Amino acid sequence: MSKPKTTATPTPREALHALLTELKFKGMARVLDSELDRAERNGTSCAEVVQRLLSEQASFQRERSLVNRVAQAHLPWQWTIDTFPFDRQSGVNKAQILGLADLEFVRRADNLVLIGGTGTGKTGIALGLLRQACINGWRGRFYSAQALLDELYASLADRSTTKLLTALARMQPLCIDELGYLNLKTEQTNAFFRLMDQRYGRVSTIITTNLDYPQWYELFNNKPLVDALLDRLQHHCITIRIEGASLRTSAPATAPVQSSTSPASPKAK
Repeated sequence: MSKPKTTATPTPREALHALLTELKFKGMARVLDSELDRAERNGTSCAEVVQRLLSEQASFQRERSLVNRVAQAHLPWQWTIDTFPFDRQSGVNKAQILGLADLEFVRRADNLVLIGGTGTGKTGIALGLLRQACINGWRGRFYSAQALLDELYASLADRSTTKLLTALARMQPLCIDELGYLNLKTEQTNAFFRLMDQRYGRVSTIITTNLDYPQWYELFNNKPLVDALLDRLQHHCITIRIEGASLRTSAPATAPVQSSTSPASPKAK
């Protein structure tokens, strides 16, 4: 009779790798062998080995968290504040935008509204600030205004509006791009107001638009609602008006800087 096969006992390293795989500690697993080799060569203490392994795992988790935040933000382009062509857009105050990149306005839950013509760089600035927020640990989201309003309208059909508004109200910051000449239904207007009301004083909203505030009355076609919307939006708000040429043209921008900032007032309780 043949002898029964015996299973080889795993080495300590193999056992450790198996445990790390089971626990999904990918950061520790990727440096385990190198750290154990280092410990054998240098006589490193057990405490130091554990500390280095845990540090690597923490770094790995931070990296994965950042990747997930950026993915969940649905950024349509990989633009950053550093890549914005300030030299081509004199209608933008570089110092002011770089100051916003410290994200103090996000910490204060202030809003930011960028008003300007097509191609002036509104979206690029908004995306750069949103990406900066993701890098610094916030979970934000980018929407084109039309897509957001369509999603709000579609939620009415399956009665998921409340759930959607709750999720949107937590996004910090929420970037709404190209709030402009849209064909809006009454239900969309009402849902948008509910969203802004829920976000008021709690989290930051970044809006880009080619319409200055007085033109919002024509867009939403509801004066009492727009009065209430602007009252909330502008209470803690930085407004930047970009009066420059389109960046999509080959000629450099020559328009002077024209921007206005609404100072933050004490938050209403």
